[in-house]
Amino acid sequence: MTETFPYILLKKQQIIQQINSLAALHTPFLFIIDYKAEQGYVIKQYELDDRFVRFENAKRKTQNAEHETILWQVLQLNIEEYRPKFDYVIEQIHLGNSFLTNLTQPTEVETNLSLLDLYKLGNAKYKLWLYNKFTVLSPETFIRINGQTISSYPMKGTIDASMPNAEEIILNDPKEKAEHATIVDLIRNDLSLVAENVEVKRYRYIEKLKTNKQDLLQVSSQISGHLPDNYLERLGDILFSLLPAGSISGAPKSKTLEIIENAEGYERGFYTGICGWFDGENLDSAVMIRFIEKIGDKLFFKSGGGITAQSDLQKEYEELIQKVYVPIY
Repeated sequence: MTETFPYILLKKQQIIQQINSLAALHTPFLFIIDYKAEQGYVIKQYELDDRFVRFENAKRKTQNAEHETILWQVLQLNIEEYRPKFDYVIEQIHLGNSFLTNLTQPTEVETNLSLLDLYKLGNAKYKLWLYNKFTVLSPETFIRINGQTISSYPMKGTIDASMPNAEEIILNDPKEKAEHATIVDLIRNDLSLVAENVEVKRYRYIEKLKTNKQDLLQVSSQISGHLPDNYLERLGDILFSLLPAGSISGAPKSKTLEIIENAEGYERGFYTGICGWFDGENLDSAVMIRFIEKIGDKLFFKSGGGITAQSDLQKEYEELIQKVYVPIY
């Protein structure tokens, strides 16, 4: 007998109201918001049922399960199917409608693991499993709030760590430099909508990610600002002011969102939305990337990358496929 999923899918205003009221009361909760910032879940700590939803971050870490040999087959998109989407984005960039667009695609995968297995076995900064729907194994922080300090950590730039001089290559690549600078500027502007004294604390530092296929290097930055005294009463409004996340949309944001809608040809759903935990005082949240979704009886891994005027079709296609991994090792 299939159990009924117990949580109600809320609309935007309902989510904002719930988050505002719970945060003002210092009540711990989990939140999950879709890419378009139109719907999601707000689940109080005492309502969490691990038969239906599980979440982990650094402060809520549990022991990873043991595993046997993992079967992981990527039924990758043909580059000729990807080409028209890429060409459309490049055309829009040349027309001046965008200077950075995050283009994503779903890729079918076959594995001997269930969504829950993937969650249990994954080694990731953030892990989320939603019953019979999807699993997230994300390395990317969206925002953290500690006291009145709000920080964002956009992640832009990926390279195979085994390449000779990989760190030097990724940090000196002109396309990667320009893309990262654009995202940092966008996030700085976004944070300035809700905070004061916004500044870049760390710029283009390297993080190493282990996967079931290979090790990757990814480039991140940290931008921080100062929130007003009463921010908890407006926490929901603050979150939605920053959505969709700049690192998975592009710049300028509003026009780029239209380009993404026309180019991708599928619904992202919760992929590239955000999830997070409010512990009664502080907040930690993730961008929902490294995302595996169950559609019918098949699993799809959604991935992508930032396209700029300097982008090369073959390299962007390879990056999209390179990101189809699970951090199990």
